[in-house]
Amino acid sequence: MSLVFGGLLVVLGVVGAFVAGLLGVGGAIVMIPLLLYVPPLLSVGRFDVKTVAAITMVQVLVAAVSGVVAHGRHRAVNPRLAWVGGLTMAVGSLAGAVASKHVPHRVLLIVFALMVTGAFALMFLPEPPADITTPAEAKPHRRRLIMAVTGGVGLAAGLVGAGGAFLLVPLLLVIVGVPIRVTIGSSLAITAFAATAGVAGKLVTHQVPLVPALLVALGALPGAQLGGLASQRLSGVALKRILFLVIALTGIRVWWDVLVD
Repeated sequence: MSLVFGGLLVVLGVVGAFVAGLLGVGGAIVMIPLLLYVPPLLSVGRFDVKTVAAITMVQVLVAAVSGVVAHGRHRAVNPRLAWVGGLTMAVGSLAGAVASKHVPHRVLLIVFALMVTGAFALMFLPEPPADITTPAEAKPHRRRLIMAVTGGVGLAAGLVGAGGAFLLVPLLLVIVGVPIRVTIGSSLAITAFAATAGVAGKLVTHQVPLVPALLVALGALPGAQLGGLASQRLSGVALKRILFLVIALTGIRVWWDVLVD
């Protein structure tokens, strides 16, 4: 690997993790196209899709953990929500990953496109009225709803190999009724749980190229911190608008792939 290629991987790690820390979306939604298209565009190297998926999973884990630390300083991570949602999503992700072996590639692409479309549609729904006396995640029926939401998202994310947190954020925001800043911080914690299971699976099956993954992770550490800092400085309205834009652009790209192929 050339020095230029290695430096580019660090920069891409910073960019993907910045988005993760800013919006709580994990970063895979940005990292996959960056790793697939930017190195060959600059004629410095190339990765296949399987390698990109493995590197991205490592980046998501590092970015999520770093982002949790950044948001935790501002008390924007709910521990109960993180534990309940994280463990449920990890189980769902593992089940989806196992099932994906038997699902055709085109079906997986359509599932991902439907996930993006669902997230896009959720952004148009009004948030439920806030209950200042009892946090949403503390209500028994809300805990069951959180488990259903995170388990379902984890299953879909495990199937497609990437994505999920970008759908989890609007679901927690609109369906469960968690405030935007707590949603972003807690989503990163939930993603960290799910990504830990994914990285472990990739490592034991020898799918992770260690040097590229470490370089991307090196960039992810400061990137998520910077994204978390920027997230705290922006208003809730601005964060929702940025999230809407990221989801919309991703949806256009994915449906283009579905309809053109």
